[in-house]
Amino acid sequence: MAQKAGAPYSAKITTFRPSWLARDEPFSATVTRRERKRRAHDGSVQVHTRFVLNFRDPASGARRQLFFERRNEAMAARDALITAVMSGQHATATSAVTVKSAVDHWLENRRGHVKASTWDSYKRGVGYVTGPLIVGSAQERRAWARGQRQGAAPRMLAMLGEIRIADLTTAHIRSWHNTLIAEVGSHTAHAAKKFLRAVLALAAEDFQLRVPPMPMQLARSAHRERKRILTPHDVRRLLQQAEGEMHGLYYAFPFLTGVRPSEQLGLLWQDVDLERRLIHIRRMQELDGRLTNLPKTEAGERLIPISCVLHHMLVRWQQHYPSEQLPAARVFVGLGRTYAAGFQPLGVGRPLTYANFRNNYWKPAFARAQLAYVTPHSARHTFISVLQAAGVELGLVSKLAGHANPSVTLQHYTQAVRGGEDAIARLETIYARGGDERLISAAPV
Repeated sequence: MAQKAGAPYSAKITTFRPSWLARDEPFSATVTRRERKRRAHDGSVQVHTRFVLNFRDPASGARRQLFFERRNEAMAARDALITAVMSGQHATATSAVTVKSAVDHWLENRRGHVKASTWDSYKRGVGYVTGPLIVGSAQERRAWARGQRQGAAPRMLAMLGEIRIADLTTAHIRSWHNTLIAEVGSHTAHAAKKFLRAVLALAAEDFQLRVPPMPMQLARSAHRERKRILTPHDVRRLLQQAEGEMHGLYYAFPFLTGVRPSEQLGLLWQDVDLERRLIHIRRMQELDGRLTNLPKTEAGERLIPISCVLHHMLVRWQQHYPSEQLPAARVFVGLGRTYAAGFQPLGVGRPLTYANFRNNYWKPAFARAQLAYVTPHSARHTFISVLQAAGVELGLVSKLAGHANPSVTLQHYTQAVRGGEDAIARLETIYARGGDERLISAAPV
C-alpha cells in the first residue's frame, strides 16, 4: 500500500527528556513524507517529495523541521538525534544537521518566495555546495545530470554536503572554494559561496547553531569586461526619437524606469496608475511568454514613479492600444506585421517574447538612431548608474531598482535623486540636457 503523504514513516520514537529540563515530558522525533505538486511548462504536474524530520528542540522547546531528499537520510538523522538526547548531550541535539540538510532546509524556506525558475536555479547552484562534483567539462557534467551517461563513471569530488555544521570550519570552506575555482571557474565558485553564506545564516537562526566565519582573502574573479551603457547624450537622442514614434514606448520604457526586461514584458495595465503616476512591479514574464505572479526576488516588488515624458507616452499608447481587454492585458504586446492591404495577422495583442522584443523593437530603434547597440538589460544599468553618479542617495536607488540590499547596487552597478518623484525628475532632466558624459564614464558597472 502506498504511503500517504504527510503520514509518519514509522511509529513515533519517544524517550524521556534529561533531568535538567523543567518538565519531564517525553521527547519525540518523527519522519514524515511531504509531497508538493508543481505544474511544469508543458502543463504536466510534477510531484516533489521530501522527507521531514519533525521534533521539538530539547533545549528551547521550539518546533524544528529538517528536510531530506531520501528516507534513509532522514531516518539516520532521527536516530542520531534520539541518541544525543538520551545521552544527555542537549548541546548537541542538533549536531546531526549536515550542510546538505541545512541546504534542503534553506531551499524549502525559499520555495514560494521566488518564482519557480529562480528556485530551480537556486537548486542547481547549491549542488556545488553539497556535491559531489563531476570532474570534467561543463558539457560532461550536464550530460551526466541529464542521464546521458556513456562509458565509465566519471571521477567525482566530495564537496561539503556530508560534513556536520558543528564540524565545519573556515578551512573546510576555503579548501572547497579553491577546488571549485580550479574545476569550474571563479565565477561559479563565488556564486556558490553566496549560496553557502545564505544557508549557514538560516541554519544559525533556525537551529541556534554556531557556524564558522567565511574565509577572508579568497581568490578574486578574473576581470570581467564592463557592460557598455549609454551616456545621457545617447539616451536623449533615443528618447527624442521615441517621442516621435507610436511604439517608442517599447524601447524608452526601461531607460525611464530601470526595470528588468522580464518585468517590462510582464507589466499589465492594471499595474499602471496614470492618475497617481505610479507603476507597480509585482510580476514577471518567462522566456516563453508565460506570466509569473512573483517578481525575481521579494525586494523586486516595488512602486516606480512615472515621469512626465513617460506619462505622455503611456497615455498615447493606451489610446492606440490594439486590444479592448484593459486592464488585464499586457502593456507591451506583439504588434504583428502590417501588409500593403492594411491587414494585420493574428499575432496582434499576443504576449511579446523577449526574443521578439529584442529583434523587432529594440535593435531596430538603435539602428534608426544610429547608436551602438546595447542589450535591453543595459538600459537598467544606465538608469541606475546615472542616478548614482548624479548624487541620488544609494538607498533610494536600490529601492527603485528592486535590490534587496544597497550593497548589491554598489557591487554590480556604480557608486552613489530624494523622494522617488524627485529621483525620476532628475533623471529626466539629465537625459533632456544630454548630461555630462564624465558623470558615468568612470562608474564601474
